[in-house]
Amino acid sequence: MQAKELLEKIKYCDSLTSYSRRKTIPVRVGDVIIGGDNPIVVQSMTTVDTMDTQGSVEQCIRMIESGCQLIRITAPSIKEAENLQNIRNELRKRGYNTPLVADIHFTPNAAEVAARIVEKVRINPGNYADKKKFEIIEYTDQSYQEELERIRERFLPLVKICKEHGTAMRIGTNHGSLSDRIMSRYGDTPLGMVESALEFLRICEDENFHDIVISMKSSNTQVMVQAYRLLVQKLDEGGFKTYPLHLGVTEAGDGEDGRIKSAVGIGTLLEDGLGDTVRVSLTEDPEFESPVAKTLVDRYLGRENHAPIPAITHYPITPFEHNKRNSIEVFNFGGTNVPRVITDISAVAHITEKEMKNLGHFYLPELDKWKMNDQGADYVFSGDHPIPFMLPNGMKEIQYYNHWLAAEDRNNKFPAFTLAEFKLAEEFHYGLNFLFLSDVEVEEALPFIEGRHDVVIILHSDNAHNMAALRRAFVQLMENHSQIPVVVKVDYPAQTQDKTMLYAATDVGGLLVDGLGEGIMIGLEAYREAPREVLLEQVKLHNSVSFGVLQAARTRMSKTEYISCPSCGRTLFDLQETTAMIRKRTDHLKGVKIGIMGCIVNGPGEMADADYGYVGSGKGKITLYKGKEVVKRSVASEKAVDELIEIIRKDGMWIEPGERLEV
Repeated sequence: MQAKELLEKIKYCDSLTSYSRRKTIPVRVGDVIIGGDNPIVVQSMTTVDTMDTQGSVEQCIRMIESGCQLIRITAPSIKEAENLQNIRNELRKRGYNTPLVADIHFTPNAAEVAARIVEKVRINPGNYADKKKFEIIEYTDQSYQEELERIRERFLPLVKICKEHGTAMRIGTNHGSLSDRIMSRYGDTPLGMVESALEFLRICEDENFHDIVISMKSSNTQVMVQAYRLLVQKLDEGGFKTYPLHLGVTEAGDGEDGRIKSAVGIGTLLEDGLGDTVRVSLTEDPEFESPVAKTLVDRYLGRENHAPIPAITHYPITPFEHNKRNSIEVFNFGGTNVPRVITDISAVAHITEKEMKNLGHFYLPELDKWKMNDQGADYVFSGDHPIPFMLPNGMKEIQYYNHWLAAEDRNNKFPAFTLAEFKLAEEFHYGLNFLFLSDVEVEEALPFIEGRHDVVIILHSDNAHNMAALRRAFVQLMENHSQIPVVVKVDYPAQTQDKTMLYAATDVGGLLVDGLGEGIMIGLEAYREAPREVLLEQVKLHNSVSFGVLQAARTRMSKTEYISCPSCGRTLFDLQETTAMIRKRTDHLKGVKIGIMGCIVNGPGEMADADYGYVGSGKGKITLYKGKEVVKRSVASEKAVDELIEIIRKDGMWIEPGERLEV
């Protein structure tokens, strides 16, 4: 009974082991229905100036043809809100009926205009009725209630217009733009994000308006996941209707980093059946967003047919905050160590020194020395293809047990056992032994690993509901008080690079955000028969993705992080070009977080926990930040990157390119 009550207290999904979508009320947005029994809806946002009617229409058509089912367009003022009618008319004239969503910040009067034109309005409760001054204010219960009454008065007209016109609404909380009122009472927390939305939701419910979708977006994947989970719990506790959820990671960035970061946040929630509409926010042309989102959501078609996973009756993890699982230190695994990367090269016969560049290690034959970049693998799994040369310092080789037994140097190489081998083995490495273990073998293995301080588990699962099966195995270890470090291993069939990025980010990242896992390994088995160049390409991808997942989950910062918004009609400069330029000059600053925002709406608040910020403040003008503090205003755009670097230099965080490399 006590265990059941504990599970109820932390419940945020239907089941931790059996996949099912959270059942929500259906919300109609034009011809699209979000929630209910309907498929997950994919959406994106235009980047063209909203006053450019033809440009907006052409971009909308490219987005629709790439799979976009809802299109969001910014309406920063009344004139843009009014022009939504022209965009809508032209799209309908050309045979496109995709619903439009007006994106509103700061301007309730624009929202009220837009709600009469488009099918849905998105408002940000952090700035709809508030102007952020980053002030800490002491509220009494009475003064706080007076603030809520002020919000009601400002928000009520929009609610009534939406009811009258059949317009849906998204209440979209962003971590970085919480109001001073919320920050003062709840702090910069997932609870503050949830309460920010609930303030507005209560007003809607008082007016019997329920055509609502809710989002809890953040550029920090841990915060984002925790906020959505907490929202579901608070909705249930408060007796609210089960409103659909829109999922997204703000300012995810571009390329591989943007895809991985998005998947860590969005995929983790989709695994537990949360989410009814999705947007992947990339600093790329918007027509590239929907295919990525569709790849994420299509993975769950038929997922409910997965092999059964035993239920979790006691959940030792608090899903609303990040707490790392306690583990012992074995060599450099576990304890206070960062998660380690094991890169699988077991399908590559006779790898050469030159080919080790695919693992982030570079051999310099003229010096007979090695260099390593920020994504140099910690361990390499060679399987039954022992490496024929001396490895660089800092990298260690793992071999199958039978090959390790035959090795000349068994101190500097490490054995990997199957459970059957481990149970019968008479010889072990003196300090570090790897045990391949599937989720269904954990119970059988427990007596053989009890009390061992020389073992690291490499945990994998063949279950289609992979993350849940692996999570259940972690719970089983924790229930039995095992603190042995665990490396999470995932294997996929031969597939596109995007799928590998997205699936690994979901399966491993979803565990990492809950503090589970002391390392990552992506298997190479599916490519064993592939040509050598394909094999090496996959090794490079798997190595890069592994570091990307650790970074996106905020568990190991190995490279510069760019918190860049995906651009929209408010943007005051070319975000893709500027992000590429800043990345070129600063991508060697390991662990530094740089926010690149197109306008003040996505300014100091939206950057949330960036160390430095580059924000558009006018045509050709940039404002530079350290944290949330303005350092320089109205810097000419052609000088802004140099000025940003100077700020980083004065702060003692600058190193010259190349200094990060270790010989």
